[in-house]
Amino acid sequence: MIDESLQWRKEYTVNDLTESVLPKWLFENGSLFLHGYDKEGYKLFWFRVKHHTRDPKQQLEKKKLVAFWLEHYAKRDHGKPLTVVFDMAETGISHIDLDFVRFIVNCFTDYYPNFLIFSAKIVIFEMPWIMNAAFKIVKGWLGPEAISMLKFTNKSDVQEYISGEYLPPHMGGTDSFKYSYPPLVDDDFQTPLCENGPITSEDEHESKEEIDADTKESGELSEEQNLNQKKMNSIEQISKSEETDKTEIKPKNAKKALTTFKGPLLHISPAEELYFGSKETGEKKCLIVLTNVTKNVVAFKVRTTAPEKYRVKPSNSSCEPGTSLDIIVSLHGGFAASLQDRFLIMAAEMDQSSGAGVPELTQFWKEVPRTKVMEHRLRCHVIESSKPSSLTLKENAFNIPAKTNEDLHIQLTRLLQINKRLQEQIDRCLWFQQLSVVLSLLSVTVVAFCFYLAYTQRS
Repeated sequence: MIDESLQWRKEYTVNDLTESVLPKWLFENGSLFLHGYDKEGYKLFWFRVKHHTRDPKQQLEKKKLVAFWLEHYAKRDHGKPLTVVFDMAETGISHIDLDFVRFIVNCFTDYYPNFLIFSAKIVIFEMPWIMNAAFKIVKGWLGPEAISMLKFTNKSDVQEYISGEYLPPHMGGTDSFKYSYPPLVDDDFQTPLCENGPITSEDEHESKEEIDADTKESGELSEEQNLNQKKMNSIEQISKSEETDKTEIKPKNAKKALTTFKGPLLHISPAEELYFGSKETGEKKCLIVLTNVTKNVVAFKVRTTAPEKYRVKPSNSSCEPGTSLDIIVSLHGGFAASLQDRFLIMAAEMDQSSGAGVPELTQFWKEVPRTKVMEHRLRCHVIESSKPSSLTLKENAFNIPAKTNEDLHIQLTRLLQINKRLQEQIDRCLWFQQLSVVLSLLSVTVVAFCFYLAYTQRS
């Protein structure tokens, strides 16, 4: 299997596939792309079948495009599961290409098996009846586990797997996303509103209302909850100090976090997830700590897939060498965090002569080469708890993570990969052992034959 995989990667030059290598028309066609998330929080890999036509001359380039997207996702999200969507609306016989479909199936079953495990799905939307026979052939290529992932849907039931916000109108959704190239689709990340946004005053008003509401609730607490009330007051004081810090973008010592992503330019805490409370628990703020580990000023900016929900301060600034800086992410209005929400932190080193003002940063991001930009993604995690809100606030204020199904799934995937590598090493050891035995037997045979020849010559 390993030899076959290496041969496949060599045949399609997977390690060298980039946007510049592939023909531009492949990306402009829009038949394959990554965009949005299903209800489990898994990335959607779209195959819009109506934009695909059979052409033997273009088949190799199209297969390389599939490999490009899968490798791009594997490197970016470290092999997390994918949900594949075959959008077969407005398709017919002219769009049937069993060779291409078989290539896609083999990519998932043989070369990227981690993408289709556990609760991942293959969603097939509005498959024409005329393609039933062709799909019976496709099922024969899939194993029983992959067949169980097939979900045949139409406009009335597709939202059982994908929420309407990530479905286009022709599938009954409200997603206004329209594929276009360039640039390469990148999760539709946008810059969130920050201190200069149009709704800052509303945020301040809401924060005051939240504090007043907390005060009223604390007055209604029983004597048994006095201890929790004191703890909550200390948390409110920390929150107020963070609000005061918002007026200045000064580096400060990083708060001790349990997880840290150690990048070449910045160390980022937390490493993977921002923990928000549900509407019931009420926690609406999270802290991201950036630490500059270079000898130069590092410019950074924060983007999100849901800019209407979040306020980030600062969202576009710089960090001095060897210092740390806090970024406060807060939910706006009545919005609640979602598992599908993502944040993208982009960072790049600046020249010593460059200024750190808004005009300089704007110009810097226009000119900096993409190859010199460090990117790191964070996902949101919503904590559902039956505990009193004061205790949940205390836990969330310090971003204490809890084991989730997704965390356990990632750990299990890693264990399976380690187990696979160990099995391969054992197989290699057994092969060498068998080879050693054969060579030993061969040596003994040769020695015995030599003795036999010497004996016969004497006699």
